[in-house]
Formats: sequence, C-alpha cells, structure tokens
Amino acid sequence: MTDTQSNNADPRAPRPRKSRLPGGGSRRRSAARLAAVQALYMIHIGEQSADDVIRDFLEGRMGGEAIEVDPDTEEERVATLIDFDQELFVSLVRGVLAEETRIDETVSQSLTSGWQWDRMENTVREMLRCGSYEIMERVDVPPRVAINEYVDVAHAFYAGPETRLVNAVLDRLARVVRPNEMERGRDGGR
Repeated sequence: MTDTQSNNADPRAPRPRKSRLPGGGSRRRSAARLAAVQALYMIHIGEQSADDVIRDFLEGRMGGEAIEVDPDTEEERVATLIDFDQELFVSLVRGVLAEETRIDETVSQSLTSGWQWDRMENTVREMLRCGSYEIMERVDVPPRVAINEYVDVAHAFYAGPETRLVNAVLDRLARVVRPNEMERGRDGGR
C-alpha cells in the first residue's frame, strides 16, 4: 500500500486492533470476510454508495490495514494485511445488502436477553450480518467454518463479550437453518 492510498483511507473505517488474520480455511477468504465487515460498516455509517465502497476496497484505497500492538512495549503501528479473495468479498457485501432485512429479522430473533439489535455496535452487527448470510445462503461453506471465521474476525476487533455473542448467535442460527450439518460433526459432514 502506498502512502497516497493510506492517506486516502477513510478514518472512520473500522480497523482491526491487531494484524492477526482470521484463521481457518484460506487466508485470502478469511481476509475477504474481514474486508466485507469493514466495507459494510462503511456503507451503513457513511454517505458513500455500496458501489463506491466496493470499488475503493478493490482498488486498495480502503481496508488492507490493521493496528498491530507490540506486546512488550504496547507501541502501535499500522500493518498491511494480505490480499483478499475479491470474488468472495463482493459476493458477501452484495449478498448481505440484498438480504439485509431478512438477515436482520432473523438475527434479532436469535439474540439472547441483554442484547438488542438496534442498540448493538455497528461492527458487531456487520459481523453477524456477514456470518448469517454465509450460513443462510452459502451452502458451499460448512456452517461451522462460517461460525469460526466470524468468531476470528470478532477477535480481531474485540477482547470482550462480543466474541462470545458472535459465536452464540451464529451457532444458534446454524442449528435452525442447517441442523443436519450441525449434527454431523465438526467438519459439517465433509
């Protein structure tokens, strides 16, 4: 990433608090999931169109960076992340936007007491939207893989109860939407 690209990045875009990429599966697909969460955040809180945000991510003007903290000195620096799977990224962003109302209603019903959808932090909402979309619409992705991927994305941003919330909501949703795969074992029966 060039200095020009870094300077053009929207400062409101959520950056992961560490450069640890989500695990499980391909690192490029994991990076696409992280970028999709960031892009959806920008679309929902910003004044840019989905097409503009997608283009900015694909052209490297947004995303692709994380805050890395040195564990010894606690000094922060910006770290560049690996390239992401662009096809998956676009599919996730466009898919979530197309199914947003249905996803939001479904996730709202999956929340435990103490968590309200309309009062939830935007970044958590975008993680739940993306994860729910993959569980509900992407049958090529085993539900346990989707759950693990978005829990890892949550760990990139949070160290608190948000990660447990993402895990619980997506697990609950997967058991309703794809119960046979959830019962078959840890690998989704594959």
